[in-house]
This record gives sequence, structure tokens and C-alpha cells, in this order.
Amino acid sequence: MRATLLYGAGDVRVENVPDPVLKLPTDALVRVSAACVCGSDLWPYAGMPAGRPPARMGHEFVGVVEDVGSEVRTLGKGDLVIAPWIISDGTCVFCLEGRQNACERFSMWDLEAEEGGQAEAVRVPFADGTLVKVPAGVDAALIPSLLTLSDVFGTGHHAAVAGGVAPGSTVAVIGDGAVGLLAVLSAARLGAERIVLMGRHRARTDLGREFGATHVVSERGAEGVAAVRAILGGHGAPVVVEAVGTRAAYDQAVGVVRAGGTISRVGVPQYEEAPIGIDSLFLRNVRLVGGAAPTRAYIEELLPGILDGTLAPGRVFDVATGLDGVPDGYRDMAARTALKVLITP
Repeated sequence: MRATLLYGAGDVRVENVPDPVLKLPTDALVRVSAACVCGSDLWPYAGMPAGRPPARMGHEFVGVVEDVGSEVRTLGKGDLVIAPWIISDGTCVFCLEGRQNACERFSMWDLEAEEGGQAEAVRVPFADGTLVKVPAGVDAALIPSLLTLSDVFGTGHHAAVAGGVAPGSTVAVIGDGAVGLLAVLSAARLGAERIVLMGRHRARTDLGREFGATHVVSERGAEGVAAVRAILGGHGAPVVVEAVGTRAAYDQAVGVVRAGGTISRVGVPQYEEAPIGIDSLFLRNVRLVGGAAPTRAYIEELLPGILDGTLAPGRVFDVATGLDGVPDGYRDMAARTALKVLITP
């Protein structure tokens, strides 16, 4: 079969690899119907040193079960399934608490050397715990939105929930990538009254307005902080979602957050050190929350809105391609000429 491999910074190739096979009785084989390029894929795409073994790519996919191991109980051939970015056994204490990101047997597709969602097929470990079956007869037009449940929509929702968004909330969202936009959608779904989106790409911020943003701020740094504070009466936002992952975005969040407020950080951090001391968080009683999203835990709650058409998170996909176009998709997303690339193998 064909799959996507990263050989080094800027070097993405689609090559023939061995077909996946069942290895354990808890495995399933899934034929990929749709996958995508994630913003977090761009970090290794920008910085992976040459000379390392090629890495299989893709941690978000939807597909159809082709075969299951002898111990798989909840899935069968022909089922349409969503594969969250986390591989989880579904039975440990953390999974039972809805914290699959802390599963005692935790893995993810980026850690599975022979597997990746940007491919024609995938072997899924712990299929009962990892995969979520979609009701039969779903309209194919909903596939892109279903795909967002594997990561970006669940992550945006996690950001809003962790930040404590509730009816009447005021929220600032830093970042107009797919996660930031779906954090806007999630905040609006949870009843936020004012949502300030900080982003500089007009097509994206326009979509953000359609998702529920009431204000858009394009400035960054001190100017951006001042603009948000001016909109919110000078004190800042009670909830700030940081959906980028850079130190600059974190600093922006610290500047924007209101005293007594919450920073919900879901952008994959590209730094280890950042201010959490007396002046930045402590004296102002600012909470720092967020982290890796247990997206599987949220699918049951978010799926009905997609199935009944009230939610359309798949609108974040602005480019669609087959596997041959995946290298160009990475380049387009890295150049910010594409928001999120949908792959249909």
C-alpha cells in the first residue's frame, strides 16, 4: 500500500510500504477513508534532522474496519470508525475516567513506527479502546466533520472545557489555525457571550466569525494585548485559549488574561520555560490549565451535533487531495496558504 513518510525537514514522500497485518488479538485493520495534515505535523516538517529513519505520518483518520483480532468485541468488518490521535486500552483507571491521554498503555500514531493515518490502511492497537464506531448510514458529506473529532475539534472543545467556558463567558482565543477556530466554535457552543479571536489571516478570521467570534484582533505583541484589553474594558479576558504552541503565543496569553482568570493552553508547546512567577501568574491568581486533549472522551458528546447538522467543524478543511498531493499539502500549510488539508487516499 501507499503511505506518507517524513525523511527530514521539508522532505515528505509518498511511498509503497508493506500492507498492515493483525499482530495481536486486540488489533483491527482499518481502510482509511479520510485523513489530514495537522498543524502539529508542521513542527517535525520544519525541523526534523536529515539522516534519521523516515517517520510515518498522520494521527487523524476515519475509515472502515476490514478485519479484527479474536479479542475485539465492539467492532466488526464494515464498521465506519473514528481513530483518535491517542491509542488507549479503554480499560485502565485513567481511560475509565476519560483521561485517555494518561492511559497506562498510552501510545499515539507518531510513536507507532509502522503505522500512520496518512496512508491507505492502518493497524489499530487496542481497537476496542481506541476506535469509536459511527452509526451506520452516515452521509459521506459528513466525513470531514467526523474526522475533526479525532483531534482538532476535540482539542478545541478541551480548551474551552478546561478553561471553564460557560453561558455568558468572555473568551479570547489566540491563533487562527484549525484548533483555534474550533475553540471558537466550542466556546460558542458552550454559550460564550463574547469571543475575541486573535489572528491575522482574513479568510480564517472570517470563518471564525461564522463559528461565533464577536471580535477579531489582528495585532500581535503589546499592540495585540492592548487591543484585546480595550475591547474588554481594560481588564482582559477571564478565559484565554492559547492554540498555537509558541512562546510568543504564551506571552500573549499572559498579557491578555484577566486577574483571576484562566489560560487554557492546548497548542503543542515548542518551549520548556515560560513565566509562571510572581508578576506573570501568582499575584494575579491566574490559573494555567489545558494540555493534551483526551479527544476520545469527547466524541460521544460532540458527535450528535455533527450527525444532525447543527455543527460543521469540517469547514476548517480548505484543501482536499489524494495521497499524491500530500507533499504539496505540507508545503501549503507551512506557507499558510492552506488552513488544513484533507486527504482522501
